[in-house]
Amino acid sequence: MTPTGTSIPKIAVSGLQKSFGAKRVLAGVELEVAAGESLVVIGGSGTGKSVLMKCILGLLDPDAGSIRIDGEETAGLGGRHREQLMRKFGMLFQGSALFDSLNVWENVAFGLIEGRGVGRRPARETALQKLAAVGLGPEVATLRPAELSGGMQKRVALARAIAAEPEILFFDEPTTGLDPIMADVINRLIVQCVRGLGATAVSITHDMVSTRKIADRVAMLYQGRIVWQGPAADIDNSGNQFVDQFVHGREQGPIRMEVRAA
Repeated sequence: MTPTGTSIPKIAVSGLQKSFGAKRVLAGVELEVAAGESLVVIGGSGTGKSVLMKCILGLLDPDAGSIRIDGEETAGLGGRHREQLMRKFGMLFQGSALFDSLNVWENVAFGLIEGRGVGRRPARETALQKLAAVGLGPEVATLRPAELSGGMQKRVALARAIAAEPEILFFDEPTTGLDPIMADVINRLIVQCVRGLGATAVSITHDMVSTRKIADRVAMLYQGRIVWQGPAADIDNSGNQFVDQFVHGREQGPIRMEVRAA
């Protein structure tokens, strides 16, 4: 059953496996995301969150399994079909990943100009609108990324992610490196932008404050499998020992961290 009953999930992952040499990272992931839902995948460093996202995006080819977007199989999809699929996606990268050689509005409009052939003038107008949506005025548009604070860079990156009004938004550790106040600003903007677009969102993070703020539903990834998923409101009373240990940051529990003696 999908999260919305009988409707086709926006994203459906089944039996997803991915290894790098002898290291098995994804060991049969089962996951569905309903249209308009905001799903947050939590888990410690090295548990496969980024690999899962890259497989869904098509940046990595899975070894086995199915990845369906709107009911269409996309695992192994290439060429023009992959390009068409990518038009549905918007991405906020962990380190913002702004182009140093471009000013702010050119960064925001990059996908419109280079990927969709939009003229520079209308692309600039769209960029200014999206910058305003994340609380940045036109005076920022001609600055270079190096002239911005970390929080402003993150907002520019969010404006770029929503510039083409995608159907699906991906957020990779959206609050990493930000102070608690700016992190809360970014979380609020993510919620506003996702709801404003009516988009489906998939985020990966280990930040539980962010998770509680932006998630409708949460899934926990551990040792390459989803060990729990449920409404965000249930995360503090999940009844799952892995989630309980992770959420409360306890050293003791079923999750074992490899720590080498000096």
